[in-house]
Amino acid sequence: MENQIMKLAEILKNSQNIVFFGGAGVSTASNIPDFRSSNGIFSKKLNRNISPEQAVSHSFLMMHPDEFYDFYKKNLIYPDAKPNDCHYALAKLEEMGKLKAVVTQNIDGLHQMAGSKTVYELHGTVHKNYCTNCGKNFDADYVLAADGEPICDVCGGKVRPDVVLYEEGLDQNVIQNAVKAISAADTLIIGGTSLVVYPAASLVYYFKGKHLVLINKSATQADSSADLLIQDDIAKVMRQAVEAMEA
Repeated sequence: MENQIMKLAEILKNSQNIVFFGGAGVSTASNIPDFRSSNGIFSKKLNRNISPEQAVSHSFLMMHPDEFYDFYKKNLIYPDAKPNDCHYALAKLEEMGKLKAVVTQNIDGLHQMAGSKTVYELHGTVHKNYCTNCGKNFDADYVLAADGEPICDVCGGKVRPDVVLYEEGLDQNVIQNAVKAISAADTLIIGGTSLVVYPAASLVYYFKGKHLVLINKSATQADSSADLLIQDDIAKVMRQAVEAMEA
């Protein structure tokens, strides 16, 4: 493992345009579990268990808003979560001028909390919510404090999270920015993702640079394409690699 860390440190040292593409595994060290680890919820109105994917779908929000928010608040918002060593290592690389962008599938906002400036959130963020009627913005605390579906305190309209739900399309501006960043990168680090969630996972195919680094505890479909494959905890790996690079 030490040899792999040193190799990653060398890649980081010699790269000038790094992009990081991350998934749920980046946040597990911050005690945020992958919501798919849930076994589903019991829907009183449907009288059956439903999958996490169904629970955070557009149609479930529309038809069963109170049950949607019950699952959403318990499984997707973690107000006490703090950035971990991976988040801080990436912010450090950006501060050094090496990392140009973070492209994330996560919705927890921890990259920004750690200090990263250029973050493309493919699936939105729990920290932004808006009234579907008048457009007023609300933070996560407002949603957490609501009893059932949150209602706008100005017009009485329904407030929904600025998160891409199942059955909804990704924001095209975010996708375009992510594609532009990945296409221009000399090094792409893929971390904490199994690369099974599409269309987000397809963005990695735009990478034409020199080094493809893959850091994930389990195998992915891109393992054979990686110049460097590290199957270990990403928070530990990134911290050690950045420290070794600076030594």
